[in-house]
Amino acid sequence: MPFTMTDENVPEGLTTDDFILRPITAADAEPDYAAVMESREYLRGWEQTGWPADDFTVEANREDLEMLERRHAERRAFTYTVMDPAETECLGCVYFMPTDARSFAGARITPVGDRRWEDYEAAVYFWVRRSRLETATDRALLDVLRTWPAKDWSLRGHLIVTSELFTQQVGMIERAGLQLRFTVEEPDKPGRYLAYE
Repeated sequence: MPFTMTDENVPEGLTTDDFILRPITAADAEPDYAAVMESREYLRGWEQTGWPADDFTVEANREDLEMLERRHAERRAFTYTVMDPAETECLGCVYFMPTDARSFAGARITPVGDRRWEDYEAAVYFWVRRSRLETATDRALLDVLRTWPAKDWSLRGHLIVTSELFTQQVGMIERAGLQLRFTVEEPDKPGRYLAYE
């Protein structure tokens, strides 16, 4: 189902004791780049690609963020940077994708149980920089992402999605008690994506 978002029901962000979520912009290129490059080895499994390459640059990252900012403004998908409370360090990113996005159109989506993919409006992906895994920032962010989309977005169902190759995140999600609802196989990816509720 496509997003039914309007300016009124796309939150400008969220502030907790641990972090601030706000829409990412090209101006975030340098702090985002630092988080990406610190975490590049596991992000390659999360992305199931070679991104980010060892020679990835701040300028290339800025171009990526310009695209994400444009996509957010056009209401096609939504990307939030995760900043520390002082907004001096990027802690990771959150991505809200519509479940009818092109990447899903060519994928083989297999339900685990009796759920239907079309009953969900968003697939939510996230990552936290490597140095913040020790402080369980990823678990704190997951806890927010379990409730925020339904409460402040008025989304008609959302899934938390990760790559099966990112075993640390898979384990953390499953220990949090989420249930696997779908497997998603994209033709050009070496592993499956796992969608939880």
